[in-house]
Amino acid sequence: MADGDGLGEATTAAASPPAPAPGLSPPLGWWERLRAGLAGTGASLWFVAGLGLLYALRVPLRLCENLAAVTVFLNSLTPKFYVALTGTSSLISGLIFIFEWWYFHKHGTSFIEQVSVSHLRPLMGGTEGSISEPGSPSSSRESETSRQNLSECKVWRNPLNLFRGAEYRRYTWVTGKEPLTYYDMNLSAQDHQTFFTCDTDFLRPSDTVMQKAWRERNPPARIKAAYQALELNNDCATAYVLLAEEEATTIVDAERLFKQALKAGETIYRRSQQCQHQSPQHEAQLRRDTNVLVYIKRRLAMCARKLGRIREAVKIMRDLMKEFPPLTMLNIHENLLESLLELQAYADVQAVLAKYDDISLPKSAAICYTAALLKTRTVSDKFSPETASRRGLSTAEINAVEAIHRAVEFNPHVPKYLLEMKSLILPPEHILKRGDSEAIAYAFFHLQHWKRIEGALNLLQCTWEGTFRMIPYPLEKGHLFYPYPSCTETADRELLPPFHHVSVYPKKELPFFIHFTAGLCSSTAMIALLTHQFPEIMGVFAKAKERALLGREHCTRPTYEESWMGVLHIMLKRYSGCCANEDQPEHGLLGNFPNLTPLREHTLPTFSWKATVVH
Repeated sequence: MADGDGLGEATTAAASPPAPAPGLSPPLGWWERLRAGLAGTGASLWFVAGLGLLYALRVPLRLCENLAAVTVFLNSLTPKFYVALTGTSSLISGLIFIFEWWYFHKHGTSFIEQVSVSHLRPLMGGTEGSISEPGSPSSSRESETSRQNLSECKVWRNPLNLFRGAEYRRYTWVTGKEPLTYYDMNLSAQDHQTFFTCDTDFLRPSDTVMQKAWRERNPPARIKAAYQALELNNDCATAYVLLAEEEATTIVDAERLFKQALKAGETIYRRSQQCQHQSPQHEAQLRRDTNVLVYIKRRLAMCARKLGRIREAVKIMRDLMKEFPPLTMLNIHENLLESLLELQAYADVQAVLAKYDDISLPKSAAICYTAALLKTRTVSDKFSPETASRRGLSTAEINAVEAIHRAVEFNPHVPKYLLEMKSLILPPEHILKRGDSEAIAYAFFHLQHWKRIEGALNLLQCTWEGTFRMIPYPLEKGHLFYPYPSCTETADRELLPPFHHVSVYPKKELPFFIHFTAGLCSSTAMIALLTHQFPEIMGVFAKAKERALLGREHCTRPTYEESWMGVLHIMLKRYSGCCANEDQPEHGLLGNFPNLTPLREHTLPTFSWKATVVH
């Protein structure tokens, strides 16, 4: 195969025209060179042409007369106009700021920036230069990055997901909030159709009804379809599974229905084993029945764990892992780890980690943080930050700290939940590894295990932030794992309910336009307040600015009283009274003004200013 591929590549290379040497480009024609030159100087040429056209048409357009009319109009404006203008501008900028802030928190990007990049940039010709050729190195790097992001942002089934009827729906009844999103439930519906259906379902009426039931979006419709399937076949295991998941309101009722499903599932599984080699359809049916049986036993083990029969749950999980070793993708070992931690069988936990914490197997927060917990357990009861800083860390403490750093690098969202810096919610049915959803699912079940070990949370609190000093640029380079994926925020927002504040790492800085609109809103609001409180003074300021601009345009120099410094001088003299006369030295702008009183009989002078054109 390798030789054949090499021969094919050599043939393709020989048939294709010779490529230019690296770093060189083929010679361009005169038309291409002209277009490149015009594209590079187009903006400057248009700007110069506009200025020249404006200068040539200054007489027909009567620019001087229009400028004088504008001057007369601006001189006739009252302070009320400036109050209305600044108030309106501050209101508009405040609304823009509020909308930008809401859009950024909901979508993670600036609306103005997104519109400018997606709509204004193509109009200005910015996309042509950014488009790379299919064979260019930049396009290959982008495709490689996209493939890596897609693989890293794969959504996994939560091995510790709760029961919809007995837990999720009870939460909705109590709080009135929906703990599951439509995206999460849609993924679960796809899983059910994959695990619990096959191509031979049309041969059995009950399985045909259940195939439609898994596609129903309305829970009452699914429950009704499950009862219809049981009427057609009393041994329909998937119907019992659906009722145990969604209709049962307590764990006891769910366990009773799962036991009925187990009896029917074992019968169907033995029947499928006898016919598995007859046809490909029978093999597909055996795979489906195997999935149903494993799912039922796993949920029975979770019911036993929730009802306090932990040793029974551990036995069921161990038997499942021995009987169906190929089904490691279901992550049953994570259920086993949690149950063993509840039994405080730390030696058994270490044995499971030795098997599944392997470099060839995918990692998870449960594996990394459980390994850190076991190493922390040996030193946490005697750990003190003051003592450690004075005498240094021992070998066991260094190993514990390194294990914590490894776990935090894999999923940096977990420590805030373990340290109760963020409130927990019910975990979703699907999680994103290294994301906020996985952190919630882990902390929801393992927080009690960290609290049980004395000093474990104290050691975690003292050391977990040191991870970020080792990986200052987590999106480009990691320390022990691959760089942190940048797509976790979008997936977590789809998986987690809207009332939860999604944890984002690395923390995104606010876009420039949010800072700009915030500054614009604050400045215009301050100007509006000052204009409303002191309309005469702000009117003098505006007219002084206007005269300074017009004086600069007409090559005249305004007097000192007409300048900004002159107006400020008069304001300070009128308001502060800190200077007896003009000959005495005056205080600076940051001095104390004990005699600051409003204007009573004093009024600011009215300036009569005329622009004179210097010929």
